[in-house]
Amino acid sequence: MHSRTGVAGLLPLRHLGSTQSPAQTERDWPWALAFHGTFDHTLDAKNRLTVPSKFRSALAGKVFLVKGAEPCLSVYPEDTYTAMTSAALAGLNPLSAQARELSRFFYANAMEVELDGAGRIMLPARFMEAAGITSREVVVAGAGACLELWDRGTWESYDADLAQRAPDLTASLGHPA
Repeated sequence: MHSRTGVAGLLPLRHLGSTQSPAQTERDWPWALAFHGTFDHTLDAKNRLTVPSKFRSALAGKVFLVKGAEPCLSVYPEDTYTAMTSAALAGLNPLSAQARELSRFFYANAMEVELDGAGRIMLPARFMEAAGITSREVVVAGAGACLELWDRGTWESYDADLAQRAPDLTASLGHPA
């Protein structure tokens, strides 16, 4: 069996040959939402993102703006981010170096925010810098459990590369392209 490392090793397997129990299916995961689609947006002068209207109800209340492993920012509903981080850390000894580092990664790089009355989220400069968002032109990409915010040029390069690698990625799951 092949081993997964890093954050990927902590998240549930989601393909044939998975080691998860049959009772634990994707529909049982509190983070199994369906944020999908790709949208071009322009940040306003105060670096606020207007969230696409079709996602506002899923993001009502508190949400987490998160710096992640890729050059983007993620927006998670509060319950989703809490469940994912708890699940990722659940099996670790809380005193271990790995647990402490992952806790720092998950919590120090997340910021609790709320959509304002116009459905906007303020993007702090340090978060934008960490994600490589250098202009007001951004892409909002659905990523299943969250929305991702990308610098438009970075997204276009990444998306083209992802399209090239798609046959290999799907083959690695045991599915034809």
